[in-house]
Amino acid sequence: MDPAGLIGIVVAFGAIFGALLLEGADPMSIFLPAPLLLVWVGTIGVGVAGHTMKDVVASFKAVPRAMRSKAPDPAAAVETIVDLADRARREGLLALEDAARDIDDQFLRSGLQAAIDGTDPEDLRTILDDKIATKRTADRVHAKYFADMGGYAPTIGIIGTVISLVHVLENLSDPSALGHSIAAAFVATLWGILSANVVWLPIGARIKRISDLECTQMEVTVEGLLAVQAGANPRLVGERLRSLLPEQAPSEAAA
Repeated sequence: MDPAGLIGIVVAFGAIFGALLLEGADPMSIFLPAPLLLVWVGTIGVGVAGHTMKDVVASFKAVPRAMRSKAPDPAAAVETIVDLADRARREGLLALEDAARDIDDQFLRSGLQAAIDGTDPEDLRTILDDKIATKRTADRVHAKYFADMGGYAPTIGIIGTVISLVHVLENLSDPSALGHSIAAAFVATLWGILSANVVWLPIGARIKRISDLECTQMEVTVEGLLAVQAGANPRLVGERLRSLLPEQAPSEAAA
């Protein structure tokens, strides 16, 4: 599991509530039912209005996977493919049938099985590229749903503030309550901006980033499978696939 997403959101909320405490404010003062209901439920509502129900359900299902998923390791996939290329060169492609069953990566396993079954290289590339394109499109829809809510939330918050200020102006006869009422009115704007920049936009960005990493690994896998199918030299296969990987930071390379 890569904890960056959860750590980032927790740290952001911690900074916000820490700032409230340092200012001498009561953190519970921003937990007012009306602004919370309007901003959170209203934002989800307008998000639903701009998408299909299938999109919405799939988008929320994508959140736990994006938050809990381990960042893909293309370098490990390259080593696996190089081992497969070495075995295929020594024993033939059909000898990889047992190895295919032991591979955890479903994309690599299904692609390798198709290669073993004698699928034409061009057809194999088309099939695998189509799978990557389908996954990328679906992930973009999920990320866009949360990005859209990140755009709606601040405006919904402003609507809540305007509603509250209208109520304040209706009760100008009680000056002693004006300060509290005006402060409460801006809570909706606070939650609108907070929810957009601490929850919705980071979740959308996280889904997109994990998708990009996964698709990159899948693209490297496609090139590797075609090389294995063609009986290419394992050393050349490794060099070719490693050239497709982004450069590692010095600490990562040392590890």
